[in-house]
Amino acid sequence: MIITVTLNAALDITYRVPRFTPRTAHRVTETIERPGGTGVTVARLLAALGHRTVVTGFAGGPTGEVLRRLLAEEYGTERYGTERYGEKDGEGDGEGDGDADGGGRRPDRPDSPGAPGAPGAGRVEEALTPVSGSTRRTIGVVDTATGEVTRLKEAGPVVTRAEWDSFHAAFTGLLPGADAVALCGSLPPGLPVGSYATLVRAAQAAGVPVLLDTHGEPLRRGIAARPDLVATTAAELTALTGFAEPVRAAHEARRRGARAVAASLGGDGVLVATADGSRRAAPPRPPGGDPTRACEAAVAGLLSALAEGLLWPERLSRAVALSAAAATAPGPGEFDHAAYTRLLPDIETTEHPL
Repeated sequence: MIITVTLNAALDITYRVPRFTPRTAHRVTETIERPGGTGVTVARLLAALGHRTVVTGFAGGPTGEVLRRLLAEEYGTERYGTERYGEKDGEGDGEGDGDADGGGRRPDRPDSPGAPGAPGAGRVEEALTPVSGSTRRTIGVVDTATGEVTRLKEAGPVVTRAEWDSFHAAFTGLLPGADAVALCGSLPPGLPVGSYATLVRAAQAAGVPVLLDTHGEPLRRGIAARPDLVATTAAELTALTGFAEPVRAAHEARRRGARAVAASLGGDGVLVATADGSRRAAPPRPPGGDPTRACEAAVAGLLSALAEGLLWPERLSRAVALSAAAATAPGPGEFDHAAYTRLLPDIETTEHPL
């Protein structure tokens, strides 16, 4: 089981228009609603890769109800641990062994996919904590003539201390059955900037490898808590460290606490800095498409490989192939499985030892 944490989940609404022009009215040709927020999108990608994933975070108000309903309709279950899968509420899976830094593979487990990458083999279960405020909406306007996307993002609900305490108790209760945890996205109003650092330490105390994907001050605080892997963009690393060169910025971020730091380089692939040096994997050609979806897919690829205990070359190849296959997909949380399978053996990886 993989846990994704989306503290600022969203109802993702996509409008498609023939051509987007600022300061004019547009006729929408298609409207699509999907469960959103980085961690939710990553969970949907993981399910498509064949993994069992539990979505955690907060949900409230009418949009929160829609988000939950969409997850239930897509995966046939409303809450974590439903008996539809032969499990009792709150029941965990076991050990949580293996080398988080990629030294070897985990043994097969009953809830792990037999062949990661098999389409539709996984599932998503929902364990979102209710809040009194309303889940935010993220609006994407797609120009169908160019493929360009304009995004509008609401701030999210104000989360109270009691709501945080309820979430934290639920999160720590899930950890004994987890293979890996991803902490993703922005913080909603009301939560302190050190919230992700708190969750990193909780996962470490339970012996569960943790990936952190956020930005700004929550990223800086989270890195200091020593997560197993930080996944972000080259631009975010520059903002964090002051270094424009991606390899130097990644190693500086690792020096500040993370065991490994991965950075999306857009069409140039993914870079990772570890204690042994740095590696970069790139697709045969720039994939184009939506860069946000590409980054979310790279996180899903890295997270699935972390949970499976794969070595770094395999982790990077999966992240880059999935990123390219998701960038041009119709919506977030989706990818072209045929393109992913075709690209995977063609990813070029270069190594730069220290």
